[in-house]
Amino acid sequence: MLFSSFTALLVASTAFAAPVPTWKREVPQEHSHEAILRALKPVLDLNNPDGILDPVFGLLGAAAAANGAGNIADADCLQQATADQAFTNAKAAGDIAGMTVALQYRALERNTGAVGQASVQCTSITAVNPEIAAIQQHQDPASNGAAALNKAIVLELAKQIAAIGGDPLEALKTGTFAPGTIGDPTAAGNTCDDANDAAGCIFSQNLIVFDASEAEITAAVAGVAAPDAAATATNSAAVECPTAVTVTVDAPAATSTAAAAQTSAAAPATTSAAAAPVGGNAQTFSEALGGVNAPTVLPGGKGFVVENNADFQNLSAALGRSCDVQKNQCANAANSNRNAGFSVGDCDAQAGRCRALIQ
Repeated sequence: MLFSSFTALLVASTAFAAPVPTWKREVPQEHSHEAILRALKPVLDLNNPDGILDPVFGLLGAAAAANGAGNIADADCLQQATADQAFTNAKAAGDIAGMTVALQYRALERNTGAVGQASVQCTSITAVNPEIAAIQQHQDPASNGAAALNKAIVLELAKQIAAIGGDPLEALKTGTFAPGTIGDPTAAGNTCDDANDAAGCIFSQNLIVFDASEAEITAAVAGVAAPDAAATATNSAAVECPTAVTVTVDAPAATSTAAAAQTSAAAPATTSAAAAPVGGNAQTFSEALGGVNAPTVLPGGKGFVVENNADFQNLSAALGRSCDVQKNQCANAANSNRNAGFSVGDCDAQAGRCRALIQ
């Protein structure tokens, strides 16, 4: 999503982001997960009583973060406060995607003053939402114990996302970079920072390091049950980025006219219509880019089972998960074969048509 004041704000935040000499400082990376920032902004803006200027400030060091903290006195708590308010807003609206992106944002790494330096934890403010309180930010991958800590953060994040009815694999998108070299005089590390890359340069440049495997995420969330109410919540703010990694990030809703036209031209000419379930399969969507079909949705478990991978009490939620699984597998196929004849954007458009059939 694009905002009229966003460009000026990003210029300002870049200017604030150099509180110490460059030769000591880790290269900035507050825009590395840009899609998450852009998806969170409108959720925060639904109700922003503390006047937090923009989510990007919560990912800066304390001195720079203070410039956009509004009424949040402890800048080291700005990231948590931003996530907590956005989660509250999304929860009130019954918006699963909004709650998910708030949790993702809370887990992102903050800038620090040097390669290998861990960021300060928030201790002066307690989050209102226990889901946010359960999460802390990723730490510099070169800092002590970062590999184990960051993995634990992602697994806990997956549990919290699953508990609100979201896709726990979304937790993997908060991963950070490969460790830099402590003492590197260039301070280059392995970071990137591009406010103009809507998807996030960590994905576009294939720099993300995943903290856990999909199997580990699945095992971690086993037995975590989402509340019934969450199954009926809005899930339209999910964010897709064209990238060569195995877990994809959704792009912000706004796209250029040219990009939209290209996606439309590449998408199949017809949309499959809902048909009567065959063999008990409630998933009637039949499009299959790259031969990747939407997984079956069958009666069982708590109510409905998506190819024995997850079960839901609500049919709409099960069908939505089926569409999401197809989208991710389709995107993986597009990324692994550049000559596939379709793109990640086409997969995203197909997923939209899949979800359009859910009653």
